[in-house]
Amino acid sequence: MGYRIVVAGATGNVGREMLNILAEREFPADEIAVLASSRSVGEEADYGETGRKLKIQNIEHFDPAGWDMALFAIGSEATKLYAPRFAAAGCTVIDNSSLYRMDPDVPLIVPEVNPQAIDGYKARNIIANPNCSTAQMVVALKPLHDAAGIRRVVVSTYQSVSGAGKAGMDELFEQSRNIFVGDAAEPRKFTKQIAFNVIPHIDSFLDDGSTKEEWKMVVETKKILDPKVKVIATCVRVPVFVGHSEAVHVEFERELSAEDAQNILREAPGVMLVDKREDGGYVTPVECVGDYATFVSRVREDSTVENGLAFWCVSDNLRKGAALNAVQIAELLGRRHLQKG
Repeated sequence: MGYRIVVAGATGNVGREMLNILAEREFPADEIAVLASSRSVGEEADYGETGRKLKIQNIEHFDPAGWDMALFAIGSEATKLYAPRFAAAGCTVIDNSSLYRMDPDVPLIVPEVNPQAIDGYKARNIIANPNCSTAQMVVALKPLHDAAGIRRVVVSTYQSVSGAGKAGMDELFEQSRNIFVGDAAEPRKFTKQIAFNVIPHIDSFLDDGSTKEEWKMVVETKKILDPKVKVIATCVRVPVFVGHSEAVHVEFERELSAEDAQNILREAPGVMLVDKREDGGYVTPVECVGDYATFVSRVREDSTVENGLAFWCVSDNLRKGAALNAVQIAELLGRRHLQKG
C-alpha cells in the first residue's frame, strides 16, 4: 500500500516542480490530490512526464482526513490558514514557506544534513523546508563541518529571479525585451531594474541593516547545522532565470586543506564536485537547471584567516532549494515513521 499525497499550490513554480519530482523519483503514491485557490479549480496539472493529468481542487473545501502527507507551496499567509487544519486531521504538512521554520516545535530538515531531527515532527505534525539559499549551502557545509568543525561562514549569494516566483521571471524577461527595443524597463516586482543589473536586496530590511533573507540564512543554518556556527550573509538578486549561486568563505576550528576538502566533498551525499582549475572547470547556474545535486567548484585555501577555505556553490533553487528537498523530506518521513509503499 502506498501513500495518499497532497500537493498544495500546484499551479505555481514550486508546486509544478514538486509534481515533476514525485513522478521522476517514482514516489510510492497510490493517490495524489492537487490543490490551489478557487481561481484554478477545474484546470489540470501534469504529473511530470507520465502523461497523467490531475484535476485541480479548491484547497478551501478540501478534506485532508485520511491523507498521509501534504506538500505545501502556497506562501506563509495561506499556510497559516490551512496547515493547522491539515495537521489536526492527521495529514503531515511539509511546508515550503518561512512560517514555521524557526518554530522550536517544528523540525527544519535537509535530509542530507539533519535527518534525525524529523523525529520531532509529531509535536505539531508539521515539517519545515528551509530557505532555498540555506538548503544548498548546508548540504555543502555539513561534511566539512563533520571533518574540521566550522567556526564562521561568510556567504554572498547570487540568487535567480525564480526565487521571487513567476512574477520575477516575467519581469526579467519583459525588461530585457524592452531594453533591446528601446522601451521603458520600469520595476514592478523588484525594487530596481533587474535586467542587466544586480540588486543587493531580497525581502524586507531589518533594524540592523540586514535583510530578512540574510537573517533567514543565519538562523536556519544554526538550527539545521549547529547553533555555534557564526554566519553573515549578503543576499543579491541577479538576472538569472533559475539557479542560485553562492561564494562561501569558511573558517574552521581545525586545519583542512583544499585537497582534503575536495576529497570529502567528492563523496558527500547530495554534492557534485566539479573543480578543475582550467577554463570552464566549474559549474554555473545554466548548467545546474533540472539537476538534483548541489554543485561545488573553486575550492581553495583562504590565507587571510587561520584554517580557512573558500568555494563556489550552485544549485537549482526550484529543486534542491524547494521542491526536491520537500520530496526528500516526504521520503525520509516514510522511511523513518509512516513506512508505507
